[in-house]
Order: sequence, then structure tokens, then C-alpha cells
Amino acid sequence: MQNKKNLITEKDILSLVISGKKQLEVSGNEIITPAAKDLITQKSIKLVKQNFLLNNENVLKDHQAFINKKRVVVGSDHTGFSAKSKIILFLTSKGYQINDVGTFHENSCDYPDYALKVGKEIKNGNSDFGILFDATGIPSAITANKIKGIRAATCYNEFTAKSAREHNNANLIVLGAKTLGEETIKSILETWLISPFLGERHQRRLDKITQIENEFNE
Repeated sequence: MQNKKNLITEKDILSLVISGKKQLEVSGNEIITPAAKDLITQKSIKLVKQNFLLNNENVLKDHQAFINKKRVVVGSDHTGFSAKSKIILFLTSKGYQINDVGTFHENSCDYPDYALKVGKEIKNGNSDFGILFDATGIPSAITANKIKGIRAATCYNEFTAKSAREHNNANLIVLGAKTLGEETIKSILETWLISPFLGERHQRRLDKITQIENEFNE
């Protein structure tokens, strides 16, 4: 039997704020509504995973450092240009520092060119995360994952976005502009950008991916 997901709503966060608390203990088995996520960001609520030592300043400092990662590189082909333009405005309003590497028009162009640009910005340390748009979210992910050190994930809902960050430590998300609506894209990105990598057993698995990557990129 699957564990029941705990729903956290805007009302729950408001109650937390009224009580004077500044951190929310989570297990990783929650569904947080978009409105609740907005309020968490606005009120600077810290999300602390259960079993963490709440009095451990280093743990809280590391978590806050993750939340403060704001440098995002964004790219798309012509099919994703419109979605990219809207999302740049949305993320800028949230305080993210956006580096738009194109395309800058709806004229036909080749998605590998922009996947490469976004991937290089992450690999070179110029951006914390990357976002790519194409028609389905598939071809740009295939391209970006050819770059050593890039972990690009095609996400199509909040659950896949959360898993891509928490379990796979994905540093690039790829979204299908022709398969997802604007509000869905916003909700997916909000989930993805605030979900930290959980480490532990997941790091062991990522280490195995790195071994494969090293073996076939010699």
C-alpha cells in the first residue's frame, strides 16, 4: 500500500506564520500547493527534512544556501520561444537571475544549439540551474545529457520535477511547450527550483552514473 501524501496548503503556511514559526518540518511525502509554495518563499520559511538535527546550524545553513541559488540559464528552440519568454518574466518576478541564451525569435532553428549553450553555462559554473524548452521536452534533454556532468530531466508534472531534484540531483529541467500549459509549467518549475537533493542512497546511484559517463567519454 502506498503512503498517503500529506497536502500542505496556503492555510497551513498562514497558520505557521501566525504562530511565529519560521521553519516547516517535512518528510518528503508531501504535496505542497502552488499558493503554499509562494507563501513559503515570501515569508522565508525554511523547509527542514524530518530526522535532520533542527539545532544543527550547519544543516540549516546548507539548506538555506540551496534555497538561495538564484542563477538560472534559460534556452529554447523556436517551438519553445513563447513559453520561454513568459517564464522568464515569471521567474524574474520571483527574484531569479535569468541568463537567456536564445533563441530570440520564432524562426525555425535547431534545438541542439541551445541545449549545448544551456549545458555549457551550467558546466562552467556560470549558472546554478538550467531550463530548456522545445516542443515535447525530449530532444533537448537527449542533447544536454551528452555533456559530461549535466543531468537533464524531462518533467511533465510536479511529482516528476520533485523526484528529479530530490533523487536524481538534476541540474537542468526540460519542458515541452506544446504538451504543457503555462500555469502547469509555472507550478512544475516552482516545485523543481525549491526541491533539494536528498543525498544518501541517491548519491550512491548517481556515483554509478558518473562511472558509466566516465567510461564512455574517454
